[in-house]
Amino acid sequence: MDVASPPVSTGPDTAVVRPSRTVLRLSLHAAWALALAVGTELRVGRFGFHPSDQGFILAQAWRVLHGEVPHSDIISARPLGSAYLHVVDFVVPGPLFFVSSVLSMLEIILATIAFAVLVTRRRVRDWGPGLTGLTAAAALLNLNAFPLMAWHTIDGIFLTACGAWALDSGLRNGKAWPRRLGLVLLGAAVFVKQSFAPVPLIALCWLLLHPSLRDGAFRTGRWWARMAWDLLALGAFLLFYLGIVTFDGGLGAMAVQLTGGLPAYGERLLGLWLEDPGTLLRPPVRGLTFFAIAGLLLALLGFFRDRAGFAGAVLARLLLLAGVAVVVGTVVDGHFTGASRWADVLWWILGVALLVNWAATRRFPKMGTLVFATGFMTSLSWGNDTPTLFTGTLALTAVLELSDALPPLPEPPPRIRLAGAAAMGLVAVLASGWAVVAHHDEAAYLDMAREKLTGDLGTVTPSMRGIRTNPGTFTYVSQIQDCVTRFPAGRTAVLPDNPFAYPAFGLRNPFPLEWPLPLEIVADAPQRMLAAADGLNRDGDYLVLFQTVSMPTLAKGGPVPAEVTRDTPIFDYLGLENALRSRLTGQTVTCGSFIGKWMPRP
Repeated sequence: MDVASPPVSTGPDTAVVRPSRTVLRLSLHAAWALALAVGTELRVGRFGFHPSDQGFILAQAWRVLHGEVPHSDIISARPLGSAYLHVVDFVVPGPLFFVSSVLSMLEIILATIAFAVLVTRRRVRDWGPGLTGLTAAAALLNLNAFPLMAWHTIDGIFLTACGAWALDSGLRNGKAWPRRLGLVLLGAAVFVKQSFAPVPLIALCWLLLHPSLRDGAFRTGRWWARMAWDLLALGAFLLFYLGIVTFDGGLGAMAVQLTGGLPAYGERLLGLWLEDPGTLLRPPVRGLTFFAIAGLLLALLGFFRDRAGFAGAVLARLLLLAGVAVVVGTVVDGHFTGASRWADVLWWILGVALLVNWAATRRFPKMGTLVFATGFMTSLSWGNDTPTLFTGTLALTAVLELSDALPPLPEPPPRIRLAGAAAMGLVAVLASGWAVVAHHDEAAYLDMAREKLTGDLGTVTPSMRGIRTNPGTFTYVSQIQDCVTRFPAGRTAVLPDNPFAYPAFGLRNPFPLEWPLPLEIVADAPQRMLAAADGLNRDGDYLVLFQTVSMPTLAKGGPVPAEVTRDTPIFDYLGLENALRSRLTGQTVTCGSFIGKWMPRP
């Protein structure tokens, strides 16, 4: 299936691509990627807001921007590479939360493009409308029901995909700068989340085993010098990150924090059907069974390609259509919900497609395997232990791997091929776009249906211009703004589920945690939080707000009381918030639905 149909030939000189035409093609691809990112934010991303995780990474970046050091000043169960990466969100002109969402969608799109380039072995400038449309559709499916926000898993996928793209380009073309840029990105991937720890190891093996670098190995000083610079590039972010942490004396704290969290092994994904093979006959996992049957027949046709002839080639394409139908059916039946396990099924489907491709072509599908491995790493999560953020790429790669296993057939005329590819790409984009928009309109992430998102948070703070939410959450965010205005302080905390407040209102958090969620409380976090409270009592000039409204209540639109009494119970996870409230000696204040401890500047 030719999804990257070339332009229609118009003369004998079209085989030579002029530089101006190359620039035009790349400009068009850059334009659609940017337009898709902005358009997705305008139509989907800005509708719906939740104060908890939609600001978590930005809050960490805000602290790094003000010179705070990971693990010394900021307790984190993960490396804080994403905090450094998203400093750029504060630099790009525009409302912070809107800009950050656009950049996150751009990360998703670029990662999808990068993996498509690697799997198809086709440069972007050589793409036709078919592959372009399928890639855009895959990017939308990668977003699916996820909120459009800065997130460490998105960063890990982005760094892995774009790093592999640059490394592959540099190795194939013999150019040092893209090779080393790729190594820098791949080396940084593990520092956004531990689940991407295999990425630098994959990069190192790729580097050492690539034929272009094996020539002259262990023979010349030039080879050793080149390898030394490459290894330095791979470890560049490691040296940067460890250098900052070590210089501040936080290396021991870093080791304890990064090893103190709850581990994730991907057992839910790996055990999709292994724990109970009977699920292979029940939805949604039975889609894997149908795909495996079609794949097995396609692999057999690959073995007997010469004997099967024209009829075998036609049958192979029918089997491909069956496989595509299973992939599409899995996406449709999943309804973008993690409980349906649709992402897990797609990951296993890709595994089958890789085996089919290997058997039919007698070539090991290295790039497809990289996608497969990235899907597994994406699933290593506490709250979303499934490769949901990777579903579009999993689906597209499975289809591409099956397509690559097809026996050859005479190509149709170029114009027909171009028209067919364009129609296929257009249908894919429209269908996936409609599905994403419909799902988000029905119920935004931890928020309500679109028609109920009547509150414009831009009227509360310019940093959230354009972001819309339900009246309850709007009231809640407005109350925070009112509180920090009525009770000014040099250091302000809003506990526990409000990391967005720090970058949104320009607040400086005196505690070493933005979001003291139970899983985020690692190492000596409780003791350090209480010690910070003692420091506040000593120095004064602080405001600590405690929420009385739970996050599930906000997701349903309220109710959010206009005022609470001082004895109203505060929302508390592990007793830490109540301990802090008792520890702080400032005067007790109430403000909207919040209870606070305030000690003005002496």
